[in-house]
Amino acid sequence: MTDTVSAPAPESVPESAPESTPESAAAPARQHRARRGGNGGGRGRAAAPRQNPNAANPARAPRPTHPVLERLFALYPKMFGAHFLPLKLGVYQELLALHPDVFQRDELKVALGLHARSTRYLESVAAGHARHNLQAEPVEAVAPEHVHHAIMEVFRRRQARSNQDLRPYVRAQLIEAIEISGLSREDYLLCVRQQDELSMTLLDEAFAELGEQAAKRDALRKTFEASGKSVAEFADMYGMNPDDVSQMLERSRFAQAVQAAQAIQAPVAAEASAQEAPPEAEPTEPADAATAADATDAEAPREAP
Repeated sequence: MTDTVSAPAPESVPESAPESTPESAAAPARQHRARRGGNGGGRGRAAAPRQNPNAANPARAPRPTHPVLERLFALYPKMFGAHFLPLKLGVYQELLALHPDVFQRDELKVALGLHARSTRYLESVAAGHARHNLQAEPVEAVAPEHVHHAIMEVFRRRQARSNQDLRPYVRAQLIEAIEISGLSREDYLLCVRQQDELSMTLLDEAFAELGEQAAKRDALRKTFEASGKSVAEFADMYGMNPDDVSQMLERSRFAQAVQAAQAIQAPVAAEASAQEAPPEAEPTEPADAATAADATDAEAPREAP
C-alpha cells in the first residue's frame, strides 16, 4: 500500500456526463411563442414535432446470457451470481467431473471463456482478490502477471469509452499490485512481459513513484533514528500522525531487511548457477493461458466477445 492517499479505483470514476441540451434555455422562448398563438412569424402553421434526441441512438439490447452460464449460476450462485470472484485453477476439469451429465466439454469451455473475459471478472482479478473454489472459499493468490494483465485490460476498455484520462487511476492500481507482489522491478517486468508503449510508460511512472516513496520513508527513518525521540514525540515535532510515522518506519525497516537478505543470497545463487549447466529451455505457456485443459485460466488480456 502506498503512503499517500491512493486515487480512487477506476470503478469509482464517473462516466462523462452527456452534453447539455439547449432545452432549458429555449423553454421561455417557446412559452412566449405559445402565448402569442403561433410559431414565431408563421402564424397558423402547426409546430413541427420535436425530435427525440435519443431516437438516433437507441439503447442496445442486453446480450442474451449463455445457457451454460445460467446453469452455472443456478448451481453456484456465489461464484457466478451478482459478484464475480477469480476461479481456482483447474475448475473446468472439476466441473466436468462433478456434472458429467450437465455440461458438454465444448459448451462449458466457451461459457467459461466468456465468463473469464468479461469486464466484471477481470475487475475482480485486478482488485487482487484470491482465487476461489466453487464453494466461494479462497484457495490461492492470483499470480502477479494475471493481476497486472487484468488491470491493463480493464483500463483499456474503460479508457476507450471515457472522456477522462484514467491513467492516474490505473497507475495507483499498478503501484499497489507491484507492492503486493513483493517483486523487484526486474522480476516484475520479467513476470508480466509487457512490451507495448503504453504499458511500459505506465510501469515506468509507477516504479518512479514507488522509488520516491521509498526514498521518503528512508529519509524519515534516518531522521527518526538520529533524533532519539519516541514515535509520538517525533510525530508531534513534525506535525505528523503517529500511526503514519509507525507505518512508514516499519516499511522502511522491512525494505532494508529485504535488501540485506538479497545482498547475502545473490553471491550464493550466482555460484550455484555457475556450477550447474542450465537445461535447454522449452517453450511454455503462461499458467493462465486459454488451453483445452482449462478454459477458465484465460485471464491474459483479450477483447470481450
